Amino acid sequence: MTTRSRHETVTFKHPFHIRGIARELPAGAYDVVTDEETIDGLSFAVWRRVATMITVPVEGMRGATELLSIGSVDLADARAADASAAHD
Repeated sequence: MTTRSRHETVTFKHPFHIRGIARELPAGAYDVVTDEETIDGLSFAVWRRVATMITVPVEGMRGATELLSIGSVDLADARAADASAAHD
């Protein structure tokens, strides 16, 4: 089984919440890492997401960050809420 990591920068224009993180996160750019693995036994390459993580600032420690595991659906929900807040 082969694994890979995809890196993406996601920008939030407003403070936001993601389920599983107990605090509100400030607006800004966040690094998101998605780990995927191949599904073996097929005649073509298929990748399955196995983990999604976001780098967030550590509360009370200026400049420090931590990598937290989140759900991909929870990230999509937070992005949708941020986009709709821009239209309010």
